[in-house]
Amino acid sequence: MRRRRQTARQRLDADERGVSEVLGVVMLLAMVITIMGGVWVFLNPYLSDFEDNTNWNSATGIADRLEDRLQVAGNAPDGTGFRNTLAIQSTSILSVQNVETWTIAADLTSTERISVRHVNDTVIGLLSANETARSLTIEHPNGMFNTTLEADHQEILIEHDAYSSHWMIVTVYDEIGEQLHRSVDISLSGLQVTTSLGQGQHDIVLMNNARGERFPNGAWDVTQMPMVEFDRMANDELRLSILLTDAVTEGSVGSGSNIGIEFVSQGPMMLFTGEAYNVRFNVFNALHAVVTPQYHETWLTDYTVQRAAGTLDTYIGFTPYERASGSDGITVSNQGLPLFLEMDLQRIEVSG
Repeated sequence: MRRRRQTARQRLDADERGVSEVLGVVMLLAMVITIMGGVWVFLNPYLSDFEDNTNWNSATGIADRLEDRLQVAGNAPDGTGFRNTLAIQSTSILSVQNVETWTIAADLTSTERISVRHVNDTVIGLLSANETARSLTIEHPNGMFNTTLEADHQEILIEHDAYSSHWMIVTVYDEIGEQLHRSVDISLSGLQVTTSLGQGQHDIVLMNNARGERFPNGAWDVTQMPMVEFDRMANDELRLSILLTDAVTEGSVGSGSNIGIEFVSQGPMMLFTGEAYNVRFNVFNALHAVVTPQYHETWLTDYTVQRAAGTLDTYIGFTPYERASGSDGITVSNQGLPLFLEMDLQRIEVSG
């Protein structure tokens, strides 16, 4: 009887020890899982930020490479180009059509002041201050329109069939065929690099040598301005240089981990070269309403400072054409110094 009790007690002690070991293992596993879960919760934001930073760096690198290739192709002869393969990660390349519109006008002689106004798609108005305008040509992608003019001290309305939503060049001549004035209207396209981040979509837009960037839940920020340079030379001559770039996309650019993109030049165009008078240009960016004011603010920074200091009588540089905001256009204060205008257009066709 006593032996039987001892045997039962030994079995009970063995069972208790077995249950205790199982509970210990379970508790240890639970503790390990809890710690691992806590570590994961703690590190997850950092891992997400690391992944976002990797994707952002990749998108920025792709934008840099696209920009370099556009510049190389833009300087190439008409019909020449090259094809490159880009490795993209969580990124897509899209087309941005007609994102920016430029209007540039200048008189090409100091003895005349001419204004060209676009009334509608088929009518322009021309006002010649000294009534020396005798003929006019309108160049556009599909050809050229020519007409003669009569002397008039009032605005002359001219009907034409040369409307184009892409580009249009109006040149006015005197009675012996000398150029008096030129006005250029052009619509420019670009490329957009879109990347998926943890909080949403990140966009980089390459538009006319400028760059706009937007983070998720943020506003568009111009991180690179168009190529507009104003210099004073050693001989006191002034030079305004403007380089426009139009990247037209035919069809889809492409998608996938590795995509091939073809860049073909459509031939550079020289729009202005030489001494110019009464220069004025206007820019409208359709990407977002905040982009164009950022352009104006950057170009007119020196003017704003000089106006606050009361030294505009000696100021040389960009000034508003009419309203101080620059919304009516921008002109140049040259204080009587010779001003030379150099303006070129690069045209590139991009396809996948």
